[in-house]
Amino acid sequence: MTQASLSSRTVLITGATSGIGHETARQLAERGATVLLHGRTAAEARAAADRLAATAGIHPAQLCSYGADFAHLEEVGALARAVVAEHPHLDVLVNNAGMAAPERHTVTADGNEIAFQVNFLAHYLLTCLLEPALTSDPGGRVVNVSSSLHRTASISWADPNRARRYSRVAAYAQSQLALTVFAADPRVTAVSVHPGVCDTALLPLYAHEGTTPAEGAAHVVRLCDPAVEIVNGAYYDRAERVDPAPAAAEDRTVRRLNKLADLLVGRTV
Repeated sequence: MTQASLSSRTVLITGATSGIGHETARQLAERGATVLLHGRTAAEARAAADRLAATAGIHPAQLCSYGADFAHLEEVGALARAVVAEHPHLDVLVNNAGMAAPERHTVTADGNEIAFQVNFLAHYLLTCLLEPALTSDPGGRVVNVSSSLHRTASISWADPNRARRYSRVAAYAQSQLALTVFAADPRVTAVSVHPGVCDTALLPLYAHEGTTPAEGAAHVVRLCDPAVEIVNGAYYDRAERVDPAPAAAEDRTVRRLNKLADLLVGRTV
């Protein structure tokens, strides 16, 4: 079956230099979308765009690259400003960039536990700053690449940095629960998706074997397609819509998380 062209769509993908993010960029660009690839550095993002142009036959005009280290929130702000200046209308934001929490408790220069910042707070800030572009026309959406591990998590409201009792698995799971809860924020239509256990840098958190990044990316790409109707806050396990952890459906938790995130990223409301 021939897939519909996405030539009118502009999509920003965070963490697009490898793994699921890079494959998502490839699949969207092959269907005609204009793809904005984010990497930790501008050089890494440019190299990823060049690879797509060289190996997948993507026209270079379809690809734009941006660098921002999510361990530094000021770089997230600069990324958002650059995107809005060059692409005032954005159809989809794929919040995909992620890292495994390190063995030792690590705090960023912004004062946040590093996995919580890179996996959630940076995406929270980026989404808020891109809201005007995402809502410039009806139909703008956000796809959060989350994890089934969010079900094992709780948000440590009194100690989100988990300074008192650190566990790398708990810290990672907390970041994924926060990202899943954030999908229910009413400001921008958003969904979360667990793309399956894939053979990426995060594989050791889950299993010894995984499917290919391309298979995981296909589940993300499907949710970027305007032909696929979505409901704000919905959660998908690969292609199937299922209930997320109960906290992700609680309005009170969404409001509480937004308040905490605004505090931690320095946003004034």
